[in-house]
Amino acid sequence: MAGTLALVGSLHALYAQSEVSVRQAGTVLIKTPEAEFELLPSGYLEGHLVREGQRLTLDEPLRGEGGDSLISGGVPVHFARPDVDHVKIDDIHGAIGPRGKRVELTSTAVNGSLQKTLALEVYDNFPAVSFLTVTYHNTSTKAVRLDRISLQRHRISATLADDRALPYQMWSFQGSSYKWGQNDVMPIAKGFSLLNAVGTSTPDHFGGGLPVVAFWTRSVGMAIGHAEPRPYALALPVEVRHDDRVGASIRIDAGIVLKPGGTYTTPRTFLAVFTGDYYEPLSIWSRILQHQGWELAQPSSAAFDANWCGWGYLGGFTREQILGTIPKIKEFGIKSATLDSGWFNDTGDWDPDPKKFPGDSLRRLVDEFHKNGIQITVWWQALLVDVGRGANHSGRVAQVFREHPDWLILDATGKRGRQAMLCPALPAVQEYYRKVTEKLMRDFDFDGSKLDGIYSAPRCYNPAHHHKSPDDSMLAVADVYKIILDTTRALKPEAVTQICPCGTTPNLAWLPFMNQAVTADPVGSVQVRRRIKLYKALLGPRSAVYGDHVELSKIVFTPGREIDLGEDFASTIGVGGVLGTKFTWPDYGPRFDDAFLTPRKEIRWQKWTGIYNSMMLSKGAFLNLYTIGYDSPEGYTIAKDGKMYYAFFAEPASLVWKGTIELRGLEPGKYRVFDYANEKDLGILDASNPRLATEFKEHLMLAVSKE
Repeated sequence: MAGTLALVGSLHALYAQSEVSVRQAGTVLIKTPEAEFELLPSGYLEGHLVREGQRLTLDEPLRGEGGDSLISGGVPVHFARPDVDHVKIDDIHGAIGPRGKRVELTSTAVNGSLQKTLALEVYDNFPAVSFLTVTYHNTSTKAVRLDRISLQRHRISATLADDRALPYQMWSFQGSSYKWGQNDVMPIAKGFSLLNAVGTSTPDHFGGGLPVVAFWTRSVGMAIGHAEPRPYALALPVEVRHDDRVGASIRIDAGIVLKPGGTYTTPRTFLAVFTGDYYEPLSIWSRILQHQGWELAQPSSAAFDANWCGWGYLGGFTREQILGTIPKIKEFGIKSATLDSGWFNDTGDWDPDPKKFPGDSLRRLVDEFHKNGIQITVWWQALLVDVGRGANHSGRVAQVFREHPDWLILDATGKRGRQAMLCPALPAVQEYYRKVTEKLMRDFDFDGSKLDGIYSAPRCYNPAHHHKSPDDSMLAVADVYKIILDTTRALKPEAVTQICPCGTTPNLAWLPFMNQAVTADPVGSVQVRRRIKLYKALLGPRSAVYGDHVELSKIVFTPGREIDLGEDFASTIGVGGVLGTKFTWPDYGPRFDDAFLTPRKEIRWQKWTGIYNSMMLSKGAFLNLYTIGYDSPEGYTIAKDGKMYYAFFAEPASLVWKGTIELRGLEPGKYRVFDYANEKDLGILDASNPRLATEFKEHLMLAVSKE
């Protein structure tokens, strides 16, 4: 059924599994097997999760509160109410799903300058998600400027789900990359406010991020974002309002001019409802993008190998220090290593430092690791380049810049940014990084890349590049990292390509072009666990997620110095992450005290690397059975080889947790419970009552097998 329908009473159009109703009050209601999405006359889109006959929601719109807005020439544009008498309902199919429905409503600007079409879509294969776009058509005889567009505007209250909670008392995921070390999973507090700009680089050289924000309580959650498989420069501002409700929306600073007859359509946005925590909407969002051609790189077997990284020696390492650690790496059964920053001459050229690696000594170092059965990856950064004093490395100038100064990204004033960057939209730059990758993987024989400090690219206004849009540079970031991944895999199919957005969330642009994610310089154990869970949602329950150096699981900051004292292997192993360490050995003196492998630490490292190598939980399937913020203690589950593995964590770790835990996800039957960290048999448990009284400090690690 398609076409224009005249409203007579209440109209119903049934397509596949969903029902569309147009009500007398002017509300459009779409019912799916899992949700109800109600488009109010104001344009506000309200989402309800349907569970056991109940309609659960966090949406609490004020009467007449709009779901979208437009600023033109600095003035709000007011539109008449949508024409529900001529709502258009179509049966659709497309990239997102084979069957679905599309509802269109039109309205006209009061000043007669624009016609607005609001399109709402649902698909059978994503029954808890609705998709929304807004199209503006200039129906006047004059040009109209679109300054700022806001859509998916929501007023959110936790009280609707729990009458004992204050309206803002909920947990959230904030997807932007804006500051090193900030949590992206956090409870909302009074006074909370975050712009959540995504897409291009920030002034502090972060940026990229994920275009998703999510909110959840114990019983229901909701998420909004854009659902396009390419980055857009926009924001998802979140704030606690004066009435204690949480305001969230998607904001596009369009800055475009529509000529008479011209149109502009926003990116496809989404509203999802769910139960659980941020894992659920991020997993759904990833699958939506994959349906639109977003192809994720699959991990090689080497991506699951435990890793030793040379960063314990910092950038001033010597060849002798790196090579001298090999015996201890082998003793621990570690099969992967990383040569970290400090090996090269200039950022951008990626040639060996001739003082540290004269002649063919870099290749000989790589050969020595290979002779000992250890693969070795190399640290480098794509796009950044040394251009002299005040740039990335003060006073140094890369040869690639000397030869191609016209390759630089320039801002709107014609100047380079605080960190100089080659423009990824130039075919010559893309070809250059193909050659750099070939040099590292073929000529020096490295087994992959640790691409570090990687975020996004700023808008490029360099007139020599002839961009169609300044955003071309941001969009082409994906092209460069795809070239690096494809070139690496062509030369070495088992190679590891890791991309690290230090201290922040990853970038939609390059997320598909790595086969090992990394928790990206976590600040403490909690971030290790929650970022592993983040990547398992985005990349799949069997993805390879490097827990980063275990030493980062406990950090002490002193003036001018970061001291890494962590020994929490459990927060990586128990959550299904890949183990990593940066220990130094033998003893080279006080400079490396933080990372030095003391006799006491050696016993602990031997134990946990042995547990990792014997169990390889990183190759199991992550199951999201516990909700961050509402289940205590914090719990994680891995299914592997017919067994279930549970990890529970006290927070703070220094306190003893005492109580009863529930082992979720067990099929009917009796199970033996074994504390594998302490090699202790905890007896038999029946899945009909899967509860265990326990007391532990820091963590509890359980292997559960059927009797």
